[in-house]
Amino acid sequence: MATFTFELVSPERTLYSGAVDAVILPATEGDMTVLAGHAPTMTTLKIGFLVVTNTPGNGRRILVRGGFADISPNGLTVLAERALPEEELTQEILDHEILQAEMHYDATTDVTIKHAAEATVAQLREAKAALNF
Repeated sequence: MATFTFELVSPERTLYSGAVDAVILPATEGDMTVLAGHAPTMTTLKIGFLVVTNTPGNGRRILVRGGFADISPNGLTVLAERALPEEELTQEILDHEILQAEMHYDATTDVTIKHAAEATVAQLREAKAALNF
């Protein structure tokens, strides 16, 4: 399988930089798989698992909370608002993230902000269920 260059950067650190076979993105329009030769695209990301495959049959999951993905002829770059590899996630971290989103919901009367906070809570609960927490 052909490979391409992938880089995942969060404000805290670079989480991945190297050649990969495929990356599954939690795009706001729906999950999308990026392979070598993908058409140039830019998309926003929702909360969800980004899956990096650098060897056939072996994927690494990373929870991202928003950001942007830029697919170009040179590869894929993801600038995540926040990202944590699956092995660093704990039930306490996810519970804290859910609590913060619920507090944002309770702290406003703005319908748009409430809708975004509801979506965040739902997506974080999905991530928690996916990890069997």
